[in-house]
Formats: sequence, structure tokens, C-alpha cells
Amino acid sequence: MKAQKIIIVLFCLFNITIFRAQNAKFMMHTVAFYNFENLFDTINNPNNDEEWTPKGTQRWTSKKYHQKLENLSKVLLQIGTNEQQKKAPTFIGCSEIENRGVLEDLIKQPNLLSSDYGIVHFDSPDKRGIDVGFLYQKKYFKPTSFVNIPLLVYRNKDSNSEKKSFEIDDDASDTDAAEIVNSKRVYTRDILLVTGFLEGEEINILVNHWPSRAGGEKKSSPFREAAGRLTRKIMDSIYKKNPKSKIIILGDLNDSTNNKSVKEGIGAKLKKSEVKPFGVYNPFEQMAKDGNATLFYRDAGDIFDQIMVSESLIKNDYTSYQYWKAGIFNKPFMIQNTGQYKGYPIRHSANEVGFSDHFPVYIYLIKEVK
Repeated sequence: MKAQKIIIVLFCLFNITIFRAQNAKFMMHTVAFYNFENLFDTINNPNNDEEWTPKGTQRWTSKKYHQKLENLSKVLLQIGTNEQQKKAPTFIGCSEIENRGVLEDLIKQPNLLSSDYGIVHFDSPDKRGIDVGFLYQKKYFKPTSFVNIPLLVYRNKDSNSEKKSFEIDDDASDTDAAEIVNSKRVYTRDILLVTGFLEGEEINILVNHWPSRAGGEKKSSPFREAAGRLTRKIMDSIYKKNPKSKIIILGDLNDSTNNKSVKEGIGAKLKKSEVKPFGVYNPFEQMAKDGNATLFYRDAGDIFDQIMVSESLIKNDYTSYQYWKAGIFNKPFMIQNTGQYKGYPIRHSANEVGFSDHFPVYIYLIKEVK
């Protein structure tokens, strides 16, 4: 009897989600991504953040900042929760954050304190002063390494030039290197790679926020195509060390699920049956085909926020963690219900702090309990 009581207490403390499906029991973890849309503090730092200060154009006060933190924490607490899943996400990739400090303020919000999140963050060279970050519940995940990998892309200094944009990597030719002299680097977000153990199983997670569509989709596409190729290159380097590696790619890609950066750069597939060894499955491609969206622009919705998984995570062997299903978190309290932007995410405006101009996305990882 005493042993039973101890087991019950431990189960309550760790709050591991266990659910039944077809007479089997499974443990579940949620992996989420959320673009926080300009999560800046109010301090004027040397990172092009003047707009987000009390005297800046946004009139960004301490009150507004703390309201933003409260709003985001309300969303994060609920992403992926349902009858089977009762706890906040185990993993949260995020973008459009100013620095580590805003993440520290976020995880101290009352809604998130009990989840005891750890933080992985690096400052990136982005010209707007925004970075990507990663939150994880310490009781489930133990990181062993993390690194920020720069995306080196350039454009010709002559805006009228027809020369294509290009990236520089380890295989760059002497011609490419020489062309840098006449080119200008596009400073954007690094790719964040976090490796660690989820309850004893190694997982690799890549957090992305690819270059924007500033200047037009077609003109800026080469930068995102380069980001896709870099993501694929990182995956290949992981596979060289361990061909059975489990890899999750998540982020705001600023591209659709069917764009060249995703389909050719990463090699993502629409159907599980199409995914070969070392390949990638993108569950959000079908969602896009079905008319779902994570953001809206000029009355058109699209899915820029995506989570993809490696072939090693879509096997039918649930003795280890595997991908189960995916979703877009768009509860009514996050959505405009009147006016011109009805159906859009509630974002920051002159009259309302809001949440974000993106809806977060998530997937479930499950493992059978014997």
C-alpha cells in the first residue's frame, strides 16, 4: 500500500500525460512553435529597438509589455491541450524576441511557473534586432548541446542589378568568395539547433525564422531557398553522426508549404508514404491544401508556421517516441470577431496589445506505455 501511494504521488508531481487508444496506453508530449510578433522590452538597447520604447512610435510602455507577456502565457499554457493532453507544451520554439531577458520574463508569468521552463537563446545579427529561442520543460528534456548556425546570404549592392542572390557555404568557389566584395550581406536570423534527451531518447530540434518577403516574394525567394538548403545540410550532418537520429524542424519560414525552399531545399513530402530514409514529412502541407492558415495578408490566409519531422519519427513502432498528429492553435479568444479583419489573429494595435499576427502550431509525440 505504501509503495502504491508513492507511485501515485510521483505521477501527480510529474504530470506525464497517459491516454488510452485501442486498448494501449501512450505517453504524450506537445512540440509547439509560436511567432511572438515583436516581443520587445521597453529598454532602449543598441539593437535597432527605438520603436519599442516608451518614447518610440509604438509608445511601448511597461504596462503594455507586461500585458503582452500575460497574453502570450495564456496561449502557451493551452497549446495542444485536450482530453488526452492536460499539460503545457514540453517544447516551445519561438521567434521575434528581442533578447533572452524577454524569455526570462515570460517564463516567470504565473500561467507558466509550474511548467519550469528552461531557455536556449543566442543573439542573432538580424537587422531588426530579433532572434529565435527555445523553451523546454526541465523535468522532461535534458539538453546536451545547442548552437546557432548563421545563414550567410548576400545581394548585389546595385539594386538595379539582375545578378541573383547567393549564399556562401563550405563549398563556395573562389568566384563566389570574390563576389562578396561587390555584395552586401543580408543580416537575418540564425538557425538554432538544440540536441538533448526527452526522457532518455535523443531528439534534435531546429528552430527557424527565415528571411522575410520584403521586396516581394519572387525577389526575396533565393534567401529562403538558401535557408532551406542550410536546414537540409544541418540534417545531413546530424545523420552522419547517427543515421537513426530523430529530427524536428520548426519555425516561421515566411514561405508556404509548397514553396521551393520547403519542397526542394528541405525535401519535405506531403504524404508519409512518400518519405524515404533520411527524408522529411510535413503535416502542414495537407492543412494548407485544406484551406487552413496561421496568418493572413490582404484577405488571403497561408501557413508560414510549420513543424516537420524526420522519417525516423513516422514509423509505426511506438516503443519509442513517434509523431502522432499536428494542429493549429486558434481559439476564439485569439481571433478578431468583428470588422475588416474578422477571423484574423488579434495582434498589437494602437488600441490593443493583442497576442500575435500568427497562430501557433504544434505536433504531438507519443510513446506506448507497457
